[in-house]
Amino acid sequence: MDTKLKNALARLRHILPLQERQAKCSEPTRELHKQLLRSYVINGRILTREEIAQTVSDPEEAINVLSSNDMVVLSGSGEPVGAYPFTSETRDYKVRVKGHRVNVMCALDALAVSPMFGIRTEIDSRCRVTGDPVHVIQSGETIENADEVGDLHLGIDWGAADASACCANSLCTEMLFLRDGEVARQWQAEDAENREIFTLPVAVEFASRFFVPLMEQQELK
Repeated sequence: MDTKLKNALARLRHILPLQERQAKCSEPTRELHKQLLRSYVINGRILTREEIAQTVSDPEEAINVLSSNDMVVLSGSGEPVGAYPFTSETRDYKVRVKGHRVNVMCALDALAVSPMFGIRTEIDSRCRVTGDPVHVIQSGETIENADEVGDLHLGIDWGAADASACCANSLCTEMLFLRDGEVARQWQAEDAENREIFTLPVAVEFASRFFVPLMEQQELK
């Protein structure tokens, strides 16, 4: 792992320490968190409160713990609507997995689903700058349509991080796809102090290293 990726991982883990927070949860709450993630792949949606009640003895307490640690995102009415990398809200990042088309929170999250579950995915999005369509077919850390994808880059505007807001509504909104290296470098130059860009292979490794530990590399067939 190169220094740039190592530093970016450390920076994101500082902003959103999901693995650390999951490890500190009780075993039932930790398992609920994994079940919430699996449900997006198996069912194409997050678990209902009735389904959550079948997983833990005190669903309200478990949801409160996950929400307070920014591991689960709640709606204004208190309903679970997301668990990184997935969201039930409409976003510009769609992932087709096991026959379902689900929303994820950002470009990095989109690249995480396939390695998290050891399953083939198709990502549909757009370049934030040009609006050109992005279509990525992924198996684990392998991009199956590399020729079609070309020089796709990932951009992160670290300046969007906001300690007073959940990551889904702050930094995640500025983790994006950029059509190619030239577009990526132009985008970065507009705010070189806060913006960072990654080639697609490095972005896939970034996503895998950040998210796979949450599932302990369990595979869904």
